[in-house]
Amino acid sequence: MAGRHTNWRSLTIVISLGILIAVELFGVALAAGWALAGLFELGALFEYAMMGIFSLFAAYGMVHLMRRVLKIEHLTTVD
Repeated sequence: MAGRHTNWRSLTIVISLGILIAVELFGVALAAGWALAGLFELGALFEYAMMGIFSLFAAYGMVHLMRRVLKIEHLTTVD
C-alpha cells in the first residue's frame, strides 16, 4: 500500500512565501490608510477605518494567493 510523505522542502517554501507576502501586503495596507487619511486630513477615526478596510483587502488577497499556491504546489509525495 502506497504511503504519503510530507515534502518538507515545499512546505518550508510555501510557509516562507506566505509570511513574506503577508508582511508586504499588510504593510502596504496600513501605510496606505495612514497616508491617505493624513493627505486628506480626515482624522484618527477615519485613519483607523481606512487601515482596517485596506487590511481586509490584504487578507482577501492573502487567502486567495495561498489557495492558488496550495493547488499548484505538491506538499505530499506518494511512494
